[in-house]
Amino acid sequence: MMRLYSGTVDPYSHRCRIVLFEKGMDFEVIDVDLTNKTEDLAILNPYGEVPVLVERDLVLSEANIINEYIDERFPHPQLMPADPVMRARARLYLYNFEKDLFNHIKDIESGEDERVERARKVIRDNLTQLVPIFSKQNYLMGDEYSMLDVAITPLLWRLGHYGIELPNQAAPLLKYAERLFSRPMYAEAMTPSEKAMRK
Repeated sequence: MMRLYSGTVDPYSHRCRIVLFEKGMDFEVIDVDLTNKTEDLAILNPYGEVPVLVERDLVLSEANIINEYIDERFPHPQLMPADPVMRARARLYLYNFEKDLFNHIKDIESGEDERVERARKVIRDNLTQLVPIFSKQNYLMGDEYSMLDVAITPLLWRLGHYGIELPNQAAPLLKYAERLFSRPMYAEAMTPSEKAMRK
């Protein structure tokens, strides 16, 4: 059985839990207290970071690597495109999400006012640039739910928690977010701490 070492409020772990629940697989989630990491985690990942996926003798870290492995190992429903060109585009999007959005979360969590405000603005502006996509399609890669939607969901869920207010023209993005949050397995993939981030 797969085991996922997961942070209870970590957006990257949240991504992996979403994929595992979407696939409907047997797995175990091991909650990791990031302020008091276990020796197990240090052995599995020398960087001491979550998520970490363990299956038999395979140990993987990094959410995007874990999620692609799960998607290839359990192809239904398929979350990465089958076509190599589209799959390459999806990987580029995922890379850009890290650079343009997720890399700024640590600045928000730093508590340093100037860094926090700058990070909020960068994330807000970069999310707003996605809005035109939703005038033509339901999801980021078309009308099918994909790994891109999985990747951005934890950030959209945490907007209020991070103090990020989107402008009025971002209404289509917020409508898209509600579609993601209403997926049948979405609530199952969240920890109690994550559920408490939105009232």
